[in-house]
Amino acid sequence: MDKILVIDDDSKMRQQTCALLQSEGYATVEARNGREGVALARSERPTLVLCDITMPEMNGHRVVEALRQDGTTQHLPFIFLTGWSERSDQRTGMNLGADDYLVKPVEPADLLAAVAARLRRRQTNGGARRATGVDDATPAAIERTLGLTARESEVLSWVVQGKTNPEIATITGIQLTTVKKHLESIFMKLSVENRTAAVALVLERVVPAE
Repeated sequence: MDKILVIDDDSKMRQQTCALLQSEGYATVEARNGREGVALARSERPTLVLCDITMPEMNGHRVVEALRQDGTTQHLPFIFLTGWSERSDQRTGMNLGADDYLVKPVEPADLLAAVAARLRRRQTNGGARRATGVDDATPAAIERTLGLTARESEVLSWVVQGKTNPEIATITGIQLTTVKKHLESIFMKLSVENRTAAVALVLERVVPAE
């Protein structure tokens, strides 16, 4: 059974979210603030984290930062559930390592869909992220090896990490149409037809061999 850690200082919101998740068959763990959430993420080993941003003790940005710096929680799927909707806040959270960003009030169906999507991706990837060296596919390494522009290399790095076009637009602060244009240019320069082929090329040519 998947276990989901819900970190939120609003007790009513936290309990409602947990009740919704439990109704769908998920086990839940509750944390009242960021510091408690980090401790529970390490001790309870959840399969996904839902986290508010504005909290006492430690805010959500610091939570995801702490988890991404810890080898035991480094690849834990992480979704922000917050009232903040500004693109700059989304960009900050995504750059720190969040996988998704839901703005309150969020429809129950949308929350469940986001959770299910992240868990499916986790099951598909398994431990492959570390095994295949995805974290080594940095923009600098891609630019140096494949000869793409700095922006193209940044976009491709996020593609390798499994981000969607809208997520890449949020992270980089550019328009969705611009992301698509960069990808078209990347595919042409690398002589590949799609994202899957581009990722395979990066893992073959950019990521250091074991």
